[in-house]
Amino acid sequence: MGPKRKHSEINGSIDHALVAPAAFSDSYEAKLERDKCDYSRRINLDEARSGRATRKIRVYADGIYDLFHQGHARQLLQAKNVFPNVYLIVGICNDDLTHSKKGLTVMNEDERYEAVRHCRYVDEIVKDAPWSLDEEYLRKHKIDFVAHDELPYTTGSGQDVYAHIKAMGMFVSTERTEGVSTSDLIARIVKNYDEYVGRNLQRGMPREEMNVSYLNAKKFEIQEKVKELKEKGKSVIDRIDERRHGIVEKWENRSRELILNFLQLFGREGRLVRPLSSIWNEGKDRIKNALSPPGSPGGSNHEDDFRSETESPLPKRHRIFEEEQQEFSDDEDGEALKIVNGKAD
Repeated sequence: MGPKRKHSEINGSIDHALVAPAAFSDSYEAKLERDKCDYSRRINLDEARSGRATRKIRVYADGIYDLFHQGHARQLLQAKNVFPNVYLIVGICNDDLTHSKKGLTVMNEDERYEAVRHCRYVDEIVKDAPWSLDEEYLRKHKIDFVAHDELPYTTGSGQDVYAHIKAMGMFVSTERTEGVSTSDLIARIVKNYDEYVGRNLQRGMPREEMNVSYLNAKKFEIQEKVKELKEKGKSVIDRIDERRHGIVEKWENRSRELILNFLQLFGREGRLVRPLSSIWNEGKDRIKNALSPPGSPGGSNHEDDFRSETESPLPKRHRIFEEEQQEFSDDEDGEALKIVNGKAD
């Protein structure tokens, strides 16, 4: 006897805690459940929908369920909730039948059985399910209703495999989930084939396991190297761009400072508050101090620097300007003063 599902009571409500995957149809648990069903008492659609059924309603859903995804799970959820008190049976086709009808699958039959078996909405799994359901199969598994989407399922034959089930009044419809299917997932893998192969090679998977030739493996290796170089180059460019913005911002601040210092050389009437000779000598002293810092040979000492700063004429610039202008006899400076004051010939 296989593991059972446990019911525990929490805060007065029933919590259906699943402790085991769904049973296979040939297991003891599934046979016991099937034996409890009185199939001589058939349940019609109205009775099932109204909730008047006196036993569990056995709903059957079938499919391939390759790369089991949320669309599959949502379909099974709908089948489980189509009526109150549903026992959900899921039939899954084996590899031989599936490959002959639909082509190669990604997962083999055992992987597909296990994937669906661990969906919490499923109560029982039927292996080697048939493509079309006959009366004998319906009686064997005591199936009350078959759940599938409403669109005819022909697989190229032109005949809906559920047509006779619909005619018997045993069909209940579910809705497909738009935007997801096994075919869509496979298309994504094919579209990004190079990315996935390159990733697996980087992770150490042997190329032989992916059926990748030696030359192709080298090609993917080179592609990864080129990708790394591109990313490094982009990172370097981004850092350079950040530094460039920082340099521009510093120069903008420095230029504003220079402009303000220059404007301080003039009075309200636009006249120089200090003679050009004084400005020139001060500039030479600053350059000299920059080239020969205090304490170095040829450089000025701290006392001279302090005296130079304290004796600066800027605090008394208007009075000094008048005194200096009277003593301004140098021809070169005189001409320069005329140019600045707009009096040049």
